[in-house]
Amino acid sequence: MPIQIYNTLTGKKEPLETVEPGRVKMYSCGPTVYDYFHVGNARAFVVPDVIKRYLRDRGYQVLHVQNVTDIDDKIIQRAQSLGVSVDEVVDRYTRAYLEDLLRLGCEMPTVLPRARDHVGPMIDLIRVLFDNGLAYAAGGDVYFSVERFPRYGQLSRQEVSQLEAGARVEASAHKRHPADFVLWKAAKPGEPWWESPWGRGRPGWHLECSAMSMAYLGERFDIHTGGADLIFPHHENEIAQSEGAVGHPVVTYWVHNGYINVDGEKMSKSLGNFWLFRDVADRWGAPVVRALLLSKHYRTPIDFTEEALEAQARGLERLYRTVGDLARRLHPDAPQLSSEAAAAGPAEQALERVLQEKEAAFHEAMEDDFNTAMALARLFELAREVNRYLTEAEPAPQPGPQPTLHRAYRLLIRLGGILGLRLDEPLHSRADDGELLVPLVDLILEVRQQVRSERRFDLADQIRDRLKALGIQVEDTREGARWILSDASR
Repeated sequence: MPIQIYNTLTGKKEPLETVEPGRVKMYSCGPTVYDYFHVGNARAFVVPDVIKRYLRDRGYQVLHVQNVTDIDDKIIQRAQSLGVSVDEVVDRYTRAYLEDLLRLGCEMPTVLPRARDHVGPMIDLIRVLFDNGLAYAAGGDVYFSVERFPRYGQLSRQEVSQLEAGARVEASAHKRHPADFVLWKAAKPGEPWWESPWGRGRPGWHLECSAMSMAYLGERFDIHTGGADLIFPHHENEIAQSEGAVGHPVVTYWVHNGYINVDGEKMSKSLGNFWLFRDVADRWGAPVVRALLLSKHYRTPIDFTEEALEAQARGLERLYRTVGDLARRLHPDAPQLSSEAAAAGPAEQALERVLQEKEAAFHEAMEDDFNTAMALARLFELAREVNRYLTEAEPAPQPGPQPTLHRAYRLLIRLGGILGLRLDEPLHSRADDGELLVPLVDLILEVRQQVRSERRFDLADQIRDRLKALGIQVEDTREGARWILSDASR
């Protein structure tokens, strides 16, 4: 049975049919790096991570691109409020994002491009939109004309004639239509700027994703993910820009996750009802937060409560305990069943049937629009049956292989891994990769800078090349070395 994906654009589930056979190209809207991300933001990072993991398990190659927005009004405002430079805010919260993303159990995207490194392609895209009659300059800014794009509103199912300024649509006296959105903003005193044919300024927020997604995935790619709050205006505008430039649909499946709610309202910084992921993870553990985000279908809202976290913590305790008991049972020094008993005993045969049934049910859930709630439930059921077997089956004194238990262990680890749960590591004492990776790379780059100051450039280049081979891209700038995780090691 082919994997079914709910497509926001069509409003129905559709079978996965990729542009390139056996390969999935996916783009995810990433963070705007002006603060730590909250639990609501975390869901938008976990959803594509699970999709990617499951598609790989099914044999697909996955090219996953997630942007980092490091040019934005919020970043400028944050820098002004803190009394520091924009670069300092960007560097601080980009590193924090990487730490928290890894701690959340997410794999790094294949490519993690930064907006400020792609201003040139954004300017080129605006030029194409001018050539196609979709862009105009006014008051020092450049706007997209929504009335010139007949399909505007197709994703959010809104009529252009009914759209007005407000509800996340910027007002401006220079617009020809209230829903027209900015492609290029004229520079203001004290703000970052780049040269362009329309004067000094910076790109609009919506433009970034169009330019970067097509730069790495081409003019046709498979999946675009993001939170439901991005459907309008961000993704609607992204469709207008991309399709307006190339003349045909770019994205096949639009995938949007539901909100995290607090007391019936969407968790958001604007409402002040948010919980930072790192604070909740410090108290409950990052796997508990991830399990909460998996506990409902990704399109379904989640109520963020203490009770919900407690329930996930109890479930994970049982799951990890079962895997630990299995590992101890399979230890070479543990008493084991004979190969004959393991192969022929009714208890082992019953357990084998359970393994097959739960594995099939897990895949059935994931194939149905990546239903992690059902998949997680099947994983808990599998652990409960394995635990029952371990409790009731008495090991014989003679040593020998236990193929059914080995299969149970491998299956729990694999299915847990698809959901991003590391069941072969202790639940409470494992090191958080993000907390180790960032300071470690910073330390290496400090040593490299010392080597460069001694004019030992060959050695400095060797360090840079070795880091690149490990998937860490280093760029030397006037402000010092910058680094980002790339796809070199994947």
